[in-house]
Amino acid sequence: MAGGDNRADNGGDGIRRRHSSQYDVVDLVAPAPSETSTSPTAYNIEGPRRVMTDPNSVVESTSSAVDNSARRSLARPSIDAAPRVRFSTDVERPPSEPARTGSFGGFLDSTQDRKSSLSKRPGTPELFINTHERASHGGSTVLGQGTVGSPSSIVSSTSPRSASWTSPLSPTTRNRGYSLRRALFHRAAENQATSPGSVIELQEGAGSSSRVAPNYQADMTWSKKSGDTTIMISPADLEYPGLPERTTKAKGVKGTSALPNYETWIQKNVKQNGISHKVGAFADRARKFILRIHDIPPSKDGRHIDLDASRKKPLIDERTNKAYIGNTIRSSRYNAWNFLPRQLIAQFSKLANFYFLCVSILQMIPGLSTTGSYTTIAPLIFFVSISIAKEGYDDLRRYRLDKEENNRVAKVLHAYKPTTTAPSDEESAPSPTVGLLHWATTKWKDLRVGDVIHLNRNDPAPADLVLLYSSGENGIAYVETMALDGETNLKSKQTTASLAKVCKTPESVATCNAKFVVEDPSLDLYNFEGRVTVDGETSPLSNSEIIYRGSVLRNTPGAIGMVIYSGEECRIRMNANKNPRIKAPSLQSIVNRVVIVIVIFVLSLAIFNTVAYQIWAERIEEHSWYLNNAGVAFVPILASFFIMFNTMIPLSLYVSLEIIKLAQMFLLNDIDMYDEVSDTPFEARTSTINEELGQISYIFSDKTGTLTDNSMKFRKMSIAGTAWLHDADLEKEDSTRKLLLHKKRSKGKKPMRKSRDLQSMEESLTLKENVDRTSGIGRDSNEALESGGIQRHGSKWKSSARPAKSQPELLTVDMIRYIQRKPFTLFARKARLFLLSLALCHTCLPEIQKNGDIEFLTSSPDEHALVQAAKEMGFLVINRDVGTITLKIMPFGNDTEPTFETYEILDVIEFSSKRKRMSIVVRFPDQRICIFCKGADSIVMQRLKLATLANKKVVDIERRASKRKSLEAQYAMARKSEQLERKGSVVGRSSLTLSRAARPSFTLARTSTTLSRTSIGGVRRSSMHAQALQPVRDEIDQWLTERERDVEISSMEDNSAYYTSHPSTQLNRQSVALSEARSSLQVDFMDEFLDEGLVADEALVTERCFQHVNDFATEGLRTLLYGYRFLDEQEYMSWKKVFLDATTSLVDRQTLIEEAGELIEQNLELSGATAIEDKLQQGVPEAIDKLRRANIKMWMLTGDKRETAINIGQSCRLIKDYSTVTVLDHETGEVEQNIGQAVLDIDRGNVAHSVVVVDGQTLSMINEHEGIQVLFFELAVLADSVICCRASPAQKAALVNGIRKRVKKSITLAIGDGANDIAMIQEAHVGIGITGKEGLQAARTSDYSIAQFRFLTKLLLVHGRWNYIRTCKYTVGTFWKEMLFYLTQALYQRWAGYTGTSLYENWSLSMFNTLFTSLPVIFMGIFEKDLAASTLLAVPELYTKGQLNGGFNFRIYFGWMFMAASEAMVVYFIMLGLYGQAIFTNDQGLFAMGDLTFTACVIIISSKMQLIEMHNKSIVVCIALFCSIGGWFLWNILLDVLYKKNSPIYHVRDAFFSSFGRNALWWLTLILIVSSVIILELGVGSLRAAFFTSDVDTFQELERDPAIKRRFEEAASRELQMGWETGGEKVVEGGKEEEREGEVREILRNRPVELEEVKVDAAGNEVGGKRKGADMLELLSRRFGRVRPE
Repeated sequence: MAGGDNRADNGGDGIRRRHSSQYDVVDLVAPAPSETSTSPTAYNIEGPRRVMTDPNSVVESTSSAVDNSARRSLARPSIDAAPRVRFSTDVERPPSEPARTGSFGGFLDSTQDRKSSLSKRPGTPELFINTHERASHGGSTVLGQGTVGSPSSIVSSTSPRSASWTSPLSPTTRNRGYSLRRALFHRAAENQATSPGSVIELQEGAGSSSRVAPNYQADMTWSKKSGDTTIMISPADLEYPGLPERTTKAKGVKGTSALPNYETWIQKNVKQNGISHKVGAFADRARKFILRIHDIPPSKDGRHIDLDASRKKPLIDERTNKAYIGNTIRSSRYNAWNFLPRQLIAQFSKLANFYFLCVSILQMIPGLSTTGSYTTIAPLIFFVSISIAKEGYDDLRRYRLDKEENNRVAKVLHAYKPTTTAPSDEESAPSPTVGLLHWATTKWKDLRVGDVIHLNRNDPAPADLVLLYSSGENGIAYVETMALDGETNLKSKQTTASLAKVCKTPESVATCNAKFVVEDPSLDLYNFEGRVTVDGETSPLSNSEIIYRGSVLRNTPGAIGMVIYSGEECRIRMNANKNPRIKAPSLQSIVNRVVIVIVIFVLSLAIFNTVAYQIWAERIEEHSWYLNNAGVAFVPILASFFIMFNTMIPLSLYVSLEIIKLAQMFLLNDIDMYDEVSDTPFEARTSTINEELGQISYIFSDKTGTLTDNSMKFRKMSIAGTAWLHDADLEKEDSTRKLLLHKKRSKGKKPMRKSRDLQSMEESLTLKENVDRTSGIGRDSNEALESGGIQRHGSKWKSSARPAKSQPELLTVDMIRYIQRKPFTLFARKARLFLLSLALCHTCLPEIQKNGDIEFLTSSPDEHALVQAAKEMGFLVINRDVGTITLKIMPFGNDTEPTFETYEILDVIEFSSKRKRMSIVVRFPDQRICIFCKGADSIVMQRLKLATLANKKVVDIERRASKRKSLEAQYAMARKSEQLERKGSVVGRSSLTLSRAARPSFTLARTSTTLSRTSIGGVRRSSMHAQALQPVRDEIDQWLTERERDVEISSMEDNSAYYTSHPSTQLNRQSVALSEARSSLQVDFMDEFLDEGLVADEALVTERCFQHVNDFATEGLRTLLYGYRFLDEQEYMSWKKVFLDATTSLVDRQTLIEEAGELIEQNLELSGATAIEDKLQQGVPEAIDKLRRANIKMWMLTGDKRETAINIGQSCRLIKDYSTVTVLDHETGEVEQNIGQAVLDIDRGNVAHSVVVVDGQTLSMINEHEGIQVLFFELAVLADSVICCRASPAQKAALVNGIRKRVKKSITLAIGDGANDIAMIQEAHVGIGITGKEGLQAARTSDYSIAQFRFLTKLLLVHGRWNYIRTCKYTVGTFWKEMLFYLTQALYQRWAGYTGTSLYENWSLSMFNTLFTSLPVIFMGIFEKDLAASTLLAVPELYTKGQLNGGFNFRIYFGWMFMAASEAMVVYFIMLGLYGQAIFTNDQGLFAMGDLTFTACVIIISSKMQLIEMHNKSIVVCIALFCSIGGWFLWNILLDVLYKKNSPIYHVRDAFFSSFGRNALWWLTLILIVSSVIILELGVGSLRAAFFTSDVDTFQELERDPAIKRRFEEAASRELQMGWETGGEKVVEGGKEEEREGEVREILRNRPVELEEVKVDAAGNEVGGKRKGADMLELLSRRFGRVRPE
C-alpha cells in the first residue's frame, strides 16, 4: 500500500501479531560489545558517514529526529490538554544498546523485542515442535572492506538479538512482524538443525530462550498480560552502561483496581444489586433448562480435518459426536414451529390487545354483555391476524433471500480413491496414482467440512476455507474482506511453504496427505490458530492462510481451498445476531401505561356506577311497583358497566394505527431520497416503527460504503516547496448544479445579539472581519459570479473537514505546462523526479482492457490513486514484468510523440505495518541507481538527510497549529455558553428558545412589534409590515448563518507565506493572490511566477513542505512523504549482499528484511509529499452537521485501522480541528485513568468538543471488567462522538445493545451497507441499509433502505418528525374523542338510575368509531405537517421534540383528557338543560336526546381534528368533514327509514323526519353546543400559545413571512433540490422579481463612466452637457419608471 494508511495490520507476508495472550520484552538494555570481544560474524565495515562511538553523543546528535516524546505528530486533532493520538503501530519502546557502525554510514538494527501468543485458548490445537539450532554461516569479505555477515550471522549468538539493537535514525516502534511461535515453526519446518533433540512445548506459561554466547549477558523479562512467567538469562561478564532508565507503562486493562475510589463505589453497588444478579442468572439457567439449550463444550485440542478429496462420509464433530453442521444459513426469525407462539406472545404483549382479550371473554359469558357477545373478539381476531400475517410476510421475504444464497453453486473436487500397484523388485512400497478427478457443481447448502473448493476470480467464498493453492504470482491470492471488516484494501493470502511444495496442481491437491488441526469456531475475525502437517512436517496456520466466508477473490485467476467451518459456524455468521428481537416502537410503552390508567379509570367508573345503583335501588327501586323483580346483582351490574365503558380504549386505536402507518410508509417514497446515479429509490420494509424515525438520539454508522464512497482520489502534492491541487477527476464531474438562492441578503447592520464574553472573544481573535468576510462561504458561489468576483479554477474542490478554508494551491495542469515549457530548470527536474517516484514506487500491475485503456490491479486503493495521478500527469505505467517497469511519458504534452522508458527493478522492500513505508531500488535507463521511499511523514522524516532541521520545523508548525486550535476551542466554548445564556429572557425582549434541555437556542428581537399569533379559529390576523419585520428577519438570518458555519479561525494562522511562489518578496501579495485565483495561469505569468531560488533553498523547501503536510492533514487528507537517494554501484552491491541473504533466510526472514531496509533507507533527499482524499459520499459532512444540531450523537463503528478511521472522522467532521481526542489503547496502558480523566474534563466543561477513539481489542478488555465497562459507557454517553475501529460485527452489535439498554429513553439507529453490519442493524431500534457497493445484504435485513447517507437527513428530520407528530396526535386524539363521547354516557346514568341504560342507540353506538369518527383522526395521522420541510431542515433543533417525548406524554394526555371531560359536561348539560328538560317540545325521548348528543360529538370531533389541530390544511380536510358529518346524517336518514317500528326503548322510525328533526329547538341546541365547545377550544389554545409558547407556535408564525420562508428554503436547498427540480416550482419562484433584478444589475454593470449632464431650459427642453454621475432614481426611471416605495 501507499504509505500504510489503509493497510491491514499485516506484515509483508500477511502474518500479523497475535493479540490473544502476549508476552512482552520489557526494560531490555544492553551495551555495545567491548573492543576486546571479537565475533567471527561481526559486521565490521567502516561507514563513510557519522562514525560515532559515544552512545550519548549519538543520542544527542540525533535527538531531534528520533526523540518521539519531544516531537509532535503532524496534524493531530486535539488541543494541548488533550492526549496525543497514538497508534498501536508506533508505540515508543525503551532504548536499546548503542548501535554498531556499518557500511553506508548507518547503524545496524538488530531484532526488535518480540511478542508471542503462548497461551492456549480452549479448543485450540496443542502444538509440539522439534526445533534445532541453526548452523552459523560464515561471513564473506566484500570489496576488501571487512567481513560482511549473512543475516543469520548478523544476529548470531555473538550478537544478541535480544538486546534489540536499533539505529538512532530508525523508528523505535513495536515489532509487528513474526511472532515467536511463527519463528519457531519456521525453524522446525526447514529442518536447519545442529542441536538435535531440543523440544519446545508451546503452551500456557511456557517460554523460549534465545541462544546467548557466554561472553554476553542480557536480562529479558517476558511479561504476560495476565500471568507472571519470567525468564532470566544472565551470563556473568556483561556490564550495563549508565543509560537513563525509562519506565514502561503496563499494558492492558487493569480493571477498577487502577481507580481505587471508583472501585469502592462499584463494590457498594454490587452488594446492593447482588440479589438481582442472582435472580437473573437463575432465570437464564431456567430458560436453558426449559428450552433444552445445551452449551457445546470445547474440543480437546481443536478440530482435526484430513485433506481427502475422495471422502464420501461426513466428518464427525467430537464436541457433539454428530456430523459437522451443514452450510445452510438462516437469517429469518421464525420457523414453522415457533412462528405462531412467538407472534401470539408479541401481539398480546401489547397491553391493549390483552385488555380486549379479557373483555371479549367477559362478553361471551351469557347474560353479562349489553352490547353483544362477539363485538370485541371478532375484530380483535381480525386485527391480530393481519399483524401476524404482515410479520409472516416480512419473514418470508427473508427466508427467500436465504434460500437464494443457499442455492448458489460452487465447484467441489471429487476424486476416486488412488489405486495402488504391486511393488516390484525396484520398489519397496506401492506408489499412489491419481484416479478420475471431477469438479462437481454443488449448491452452497450441500457443502461440508473437508470439501475442496475451487474459486475463480471475483467469486465469493462459500464457507471458511484454508488456502491450499493459488494460481496468482508467487502463490498469493488477493481477497477483498469489505463485507467482514469494512476495509477496502485487498488482503494477501498465501499457503504455508510445506503445502506450497505439494499442492501445485489440482491433481497434487487430490493426492496430498495433509492433516489440519484448527481451533473451534469463534467470533474473532483478526486471530486464528491452527497447524498443518504434511509428510511429517508441521507448520503453523494463521489468518494469512484462511479465507473467510464473505470474502471475494480479487486480482487472482483462481484458488483452491478446503472447508474448515461451514454454515452458522463461519466467522461472519458467528458474528451475526442469531435471534434478532421483534422490534416494537417505544411509543407503545407510553401507550401501554396510558391504557393502564384508562383501565383503572374504567374500573373506578364501573364500581362507582355499581355502588350508585345499589344506593338508588334502596331508595327508589324497592319502592317502585313497576320495578318489582327487576333488580340486578352486584357482579352482573359491575360487569355490564365495565363492558359498557370498555371502548374508552377503542379497539380501532390499533386497527386505525396500522392503516395510518401503512399510509405513512407509502408517503416515505420521496423524490428527494432518490439516487439518480444508481437508480435507487427509498424503500421501507416495515411500517411498525415509523414514528421512531422522529425520536433518534444515537446513530451508529459503518464507515466503508456508508460514509465513504470506496474510492481514493489524488488531491494535492507539495514539490520543491510549492503546493499543487490536482483536479483532473473534478473536471469530469458535473458539479454545476445551482442551488436555490432567492436573493442577496442585506449586508447592512445586523442585530446585536451576542453576549459580552463572546464579543470580547471575537475582538481578541479579530474574528468580526473574518466572519463578515466569510459569511457567504459555502452558501452559493453564484453570488460572487454575479457581482463580478473572480472564481478560481480550483474552487471546485473544497475540504470536507474545513470547508471555509481557502485553497491557495496552484493547479497541476499548470505545473505540467511549466515543466513542458521549461524542462531544464531546477524545479522541472525535481518535479519530474517526483512524478517518477509516483510512477515507480508501488506494487501495481497494469492491465490492458478490451477498449485499450489501462487499468491497474492493486492491493490498496491508495496506490491506485497515486498511479492514476501519475498517469493523468503524463507518466503512465504500461507494463510491469518481473524485473522492469515501462513508462509512457509525454514530455511535451498529449499532442506530441510519447517517449518510452524502461526502468530495471532491482529490489522492492514492501510495506509492513511496522515499517509504515515501502521502498524500491531501480536502475535508470542511464544506468544510475536510485532508491525511492514513500511512507508516513513521521517515519520518512526520520530518514531524511535534514532530519534534525525537519524535526525542528515540525515542532514550530505544530506550535502554531496548536495555538490556533486552542483559540478555536475557546471560541467554541464561548459560543456554547452564549447559547446557554440565551435560554433566559433578555431585558425588553421576549425570549424564543428552541430548547429547554441544553439545545442551541436563540432569541428574536421584538421591538415595537410582536409576532402575530394564530387567532381564533386558526384565521390569520393581518400581517405585519415588512419594515417592522426586518429586525426579526435579520436575526433569523444571523442565527442560521452562525449554525451553518463551524468555528474557523484562519486569521490566527496566516500560512499564505508558505504557498506564495515568491517567499522572498511579499510585495503586491493581493495581486498575486488574485492571479492565483484565475481559472488558468497564463504562460507569461508563469515565467515570473515560480521562484527558482526557492527550489534551491533546501531549508526553506523543507519547512514549506512540512507546513503543507500539516495543512493537508487538517483538511482530512491522507498524507505521504517521498524521499530518494542515488546510490553508487559499490554501495548498492554491498547492501545487495545483505538484502539477498535476508530474503533467502529461513529464520526470521521478515525481520531481517526490515533490518536490511534500515541500512539503505537513510540520508534521503526530500522529494515531496502527496495528499490522498478518501472520498466521502456526497453531502456526508453537511448531513452529519445537521444531525449533530438535531442533538443526535454520531458513532462510527468500523473494522478498519485506527489511523484510517481517524482520518475519515476528520473528513466527515466527526472530529473537528479543535476536538479533544481521547484514545483508549491497551498497548499504551492507563486505559482506566484516561477514561476517568476524560469524564472529569467533560463534566467540568473544559472540553469544547470531545471524541473517544477505541479499538476492538481494547473494547474486549474493557468488557471483561464490569466496573470499567460502566465507566466507559458513561464516557461514551458524555462524549460528542465515538469512533470504534477494528471492531468485529459482534462488537458493533454489543455497543448498540449497550447504549440501547443503558441510556434511558434513547432510540438508536444503525446504518451500514455490508454483511458485517447486519448484527448491529438488527440490534438497533431502527436499522437502515445502504444499497451500496458491498452488496444488498444489509439492505435486505434492514427496516428501511436508502442509497446515500445524506438521505438520512430528510428521512429523520422531516419524515421522521412528521410521522412522530402524526402518530402522537392520532393517539391522543383517539383517547380524547373516546373520553368525550363515553363521559356523556356516564353522565346520563344519574338520570337512568345507574341501571346501565345506554343513551345511544345500539347500532349507532357500534358504528361510532368505524364510520363516523375514524376518518378525521386517520387523515390527521396520515397528512398532518405541523411545519414545512424547509423549516425542519433549516432548523434541525426542532427535531428534539421527539427525543424528549414532547408529542405524547402524560402531561399532554391529562391536558387533553381535562379538555375532554370539560367538553363532555358542556355537551351533556346544554343538551339536558335546553332540550331534555324543555317544557314546550314534541319529542324528549331517549333517542332524541341521544341523537342530539351523538350529533354534537361527531361535529365537534371532526372540527377539532381537521380544523383546529391539523395545521396542513388541504382538500383532505373537506373530504374528512364531508364523510364524517355527512355520513352521520345519512345514517340518521337510513335509520329513520329502515328501523323497525315499535322498538321498546328507542323510537327511531320516522323520528328524524317527523319528530325531533322538525323541531327548531333541537337544531338550535345543537348549534349552541358546537359553538360553545369550539369557543372553549380556541380560548384555551390561545391562552396556551400566549403564556406557554412552544417552538412550533413560533415557527408556524415565522413561516408565514415570505422572506423568512425563503431563507429557510435556502438553508434546506441541498436536501430539497431534487423535488424542486422535478416539480419546477421553487426554481422559478419569484421569477419576475428575479428577472427584473437581473436587468437592473445589467444596467449598473454596463453604465458609462461619464454621463451627459442634462439641463432643462424654461421650455422643458434638454440641454446637453457632461456630468460625472446621475441620481439612481432618475437613471432607473428612464427605462423602468420610478421605483415605488414600499
